[in-house]
Amino acid sequence: MGRTSKDKRDVYYRLAKENGWRARSAFKLLQLDEEFQLFQGVKRAVDLCAAPGSWSQVLSQKVGGPSSGQVVAVDLQAMAPLAGVIQIQGDITQLSTAKEIIQHFEGCPADLVVCDGAPDVTGLHDVDEYMQAQLLLAALNIAAHVLKLGGCFVTKIFRGRDVSLLYSQLRVFFSSVLCAKPKSSRNSSMEAFAVCQGYDPPEGFIPDLTRPLLDHSYDFNQLDGPTRIIVPFVTCGDLSAYDSDRSYPLNLEDGSDWPRRSSPQDCSINRIDKSPQPLTVPHCLTLLAPKVEDNDMNCSSKHVKDLQ
Repeated sequence: MGRTSKDKRDVYYRLAKENGWRARSAFKLLQLDEEFQLFQGVKRAVDLCAAPGSWSQVLSQKVGGPSSGQVVAVDLQAMAPLAGVIQIQGDITQLSTAKEIIQHFEGCPADLVVCDGAPDVTGLHDVDEYMQAQLLLAALNIAAHVLKLGGCFVTKIFRGRDVSLLYSQLRVFFSSVLCAKPKSSRNSSMEAFAVCQGYDPPEGFIPDLTRPLLDHSYDFNQLDGPTRIIVPFVTCGDLSAYDSDRSYPLNLEDGSDWPRRSSPQDCSINRIDKSPQPLTVPHCLTLLAPKVEDNDMNCSSKHVKDLQ
């Protein structure tokens, strides 16, 4: 979640708490499904970079039953267990992780692979975009190992100056690539989601986690000029839905406003006495003041005279 997501006036943060979602990002996947019907016909799904598990929660409810075990969540850090979700604590850049995913599916490929992972942003947009691009390529690489032909791949993407290179790479493997911005995603955030449908790798392509995907040869001249690949941009969610960049008031069940906690700034001085008042020391301070003995005063005076 973002830095400001813990603001209790964030409506999606509050809705996530009320509905039992682990993070507000669950609404992003739900709104993407409303637009693209991602879960239609899906029996096996993989959630990469799953922690804290909000997308895995959505998949466990939309794909199969609670005890079917048709959802595999992968992340480097452990997370709390979820019903119907098999957790793998592993690295998505390792071939052993891909083999373990297929093993849990009993040798069958996955119908859907999603990834909501993002690096720790630094505020330097060029650095953040590069790190997110590398994470996207790692997720795409492991998806090539576990995704079935015609499957769907959804991943977070940071739109930047060189995003056309990523779009072109995705178009090599999928027949349809769209860039979507859910309503629950803040307008101030540069995040979006690449929805890739119809997995169709090039003929003779063999997935290899040791080789970067960008090493594949294709015409880089297509990235410039009028012949460059233009990916459609789609907004997801009802236009009348809650605005993620707006703060909504906290209302109680009876319709009244939530009691506002008083702050030191609220205790302002409304009246200034024009008549000068003598400066008096509070009695409590006089009790706490250390008692000075006469002998100490004499010693201090004698010490001053010696210094002179």
